[in-house]
Amino acid sequence: MQDSLNVAAAAVSAEPTPRHSMTSTSSAPDSTPRYRFRSYRLAAGKMEKPWLEDKRIKKTRINNIIVLTLVFLGFAAAGVLVYFLSKPYVQGDYCLVYEDNFKTLDKSVWTHEVQLDGFGNGAFDWTTTDEKNSYVDAEGLHIVPTLTNQTTSITSDQLYANYTLDLTKDGSCTSKANSSCVVTSDPVKGKMIPPVRSARLSTKGRKSIRYGRVEVVAKMPKGDWLWPAIWMMPENDTYGVWPRSGEIDIAESRGNGRDYPEGGRNWYYGTLHWGPTHASDAYWKTSNANKIRRGTFADGFHTYGMQWTPDYIYFYIDSRVHQIEFIGFDKHKPLYDLGNFAKQTDENNTLLDNPWAKSTSTTGNAPFDQKFYLILNLAVGGTNGWFKDKVGDKPWIDDAQNAQWTFWNAAKSWLPTWGEPNERGMTVKSVKMWQAGACGSPEL
Repeated sequence: MQDSLNVAAAAVSAEPTPRHSMTSTSSAPDSTPRYRFRSYRLAAGKMEKPWLEDKRIKKTRINNIIVLTLVFLGFAAAGVLVYFLSKPYVQGDYCLVYEDNFKTLDKSVWTHEVQLDGFGNGAFDWTTTDEKNSYVDAEGLHIVPTLTNQTTSITSDQLYANYTLDLTKDGSCTSKANSSCVVTSDPVKGKMIPPVRSARLSTKGRKSIRYGRVEVVAKMPKGDWLWPAIWMMPENDTYGVWPRSGEIDIAESRGNGRDYPEGGRNWYYGTLHWGPTHASDAYWKTSNANKIRRGTFADGFHTYGMQWTPDYIYFYIDSRVHQIEFIGFDKHKPLYDLGNFAKQTDENNTLLDNPWAKSTSTTGNAPFDQKFYLILNLAVGGTNGWFKDKVGDKPWIDDAQNAQWTFWNAAKSWLPTWGEPNERGMTVKSVKMWQAGACGSPEL
């Protein structure tokens, strides 16, 4: 009997213990009880969205609608404004009337203007026809300054005294004024032979436009006191002597370095000159400058442009999109009124007259309603204020009788900055002139 009980107990002890038995004392890691995961997903049906009833949210939505509406109206108004403001300046027909890539110098178009009096600016150069001062090569037209005592038979002593330079003898002078053609060096009077020679070329009497566009691709010169210019003058002094008949400066610069306080070869200027008298020239109302961010305008070629209509003139660099100055004309406020000349007097205390009173212009743009021709030149120094006194170690004083002398005596300071001819010169790669109007139209 006892054996039977032992066998039964052994049989019972041999049965496997249930895996999840609550009475199990096993220490196995999966013996801990686990609970079924409970889902917190919302039940199907209508869900509550209390934030939609929040008054602050509704107010924000209304504000957003108002802001977006105002933004839309702002863009619409800007579009309308741009349309009506730009409508008068829509590009019209233009006819290319002259193009020169300077493979050679076309003397049927270009004329050398030869003078030695500085052309009214007191410049220290004598403009010539010498090929050392203007020549064409693979780069284009070069206008280069040279020293008189190195490129002529005139000695350094003769520059100062006892020498007469008479350009009428060989007929080279292009001015009718004797003072522009003849000079005698005289230390007592402070007169000297121009110490520098350069060149000035123009299309006067050959190519001119009245309204249109001009583009000149050029590289500016490098060197202290060099004054390059791309500009236009009227074919006829319809309204009188300068500046009554106007002047259009497409690009002027200075060859001085970037540190020159008044703007060196890293700046260039576009300007209109106009006024009843020399002293009343109101150029400062119609002038602006452009500064290159890196390098200078002597480092490479740029396109210097001007567009001109009866309603406006603007200057640009490289692209018409990059304007540096826009001058709009107003028939209700012509240039005489813009300059406020009616309240000004001349040196005789006489009220300034209106030189454009008889103009037939209907846009108030006189004197810029006549034909203008193109000029390319490189001047040196001057006494008209382009280089201001006591700025940038300027070696001369404009009002001094011996301004040229002091400039020339300081050659050791400025001549080393000029470099080689292709650096000290202005190089012009191409010129284009368009006349407003379709090719073949009566005005052409």
